[in-house]
Amino acid sequence: MKRSAPQQAPDIQVEAQGQMPPDATEYAREKVGALIERTREPVLFARVKLTRMANPAMQRPAVAQANLDVNGRLARAHVAAPTMTEAVDLLQDRLSERLQRLERHWEARRGRMPVPEPHEWRHGSERAQRPDYFPRPAEERQVVRHKSFSLARETLDEAAFEMEMMDYGFHLFTDIDTGEDCVVYRGGPTGYRLALAHPHNPPVDGAAVPLTVSELPAPRMGVDEAKQRLDISGFPFVFFTDEATGRGNVLYHRYDGHYGLITPVE
Repeated sequence: MKRSAPQQAPDIQVEAQGQMPPDATEYAREKVGALIERTREPVLFARVKLTRMANPAMQRPAVAQANLDVNGRLARAHVAAPTMTEAVDLLQDRLSERLQRLERHWEARRGRMPVPEPHEWRHGSERAQRPDYFPRPAEERQVVRHKSFSLARETLDEAAFEMEMMDYGFHLFTDIDTGEDCVVYRGGPTGYRLALAHPHNPPVDGAAVPLTVSELPAPRMGVDEAKQRLDISGFPFVFFTDEATGRGNVLYHRYDGHYGLITPVE
């Protein structure tokens, strides 16, 4: 099979916050640029954000995040490490996995390669690479990011693929067959778990991603009650149906210790 010639890397935007080694931004630019040069599909946009957390109690204060637009498909990686050099190295490895998976996706669409095998979904080491949550006191937490948009109507495999490519811990979507609001997330014995607003007919038949399904319906409540449940449970997010709209919502802990809220629109 003939491979495409190496492409010219786009201008990689690198943002840095906090105390950094003098060569950190250039090191990140070189590492991500080396990946882009080996990517077969054109990379239209690339941005890297490096953050050194000021909390001296954090064991992994160096945080690195990358966002790429690969021929219209988004890829993201988010990691933490004791030093910024280690964080950038982890970022390159994590982003490389996502670009390889995206390449298999392109090949599958072209009919050249089969769909990935089920065992390819599990990545047990990723949890240890994720940034730690800032231990902000509950009385100081606020919803500082509210994302409201039309949920993607997709299959379970498409939703899991989207979650992996964006390096999220969960993904809120609407099942294309049942019209049910669902959230797929990392958890359970298989590494993936599905929760539904009304779990009467889980859309798991024929899915390639191995998962378990929660039998409990999403609780119906408002945002204030969801905050209380999130703080008490210690979970990274709460999936609930809004008491006014009946649609599936997610309230989650951000890495800065505040809340984020995702709500669908019609």
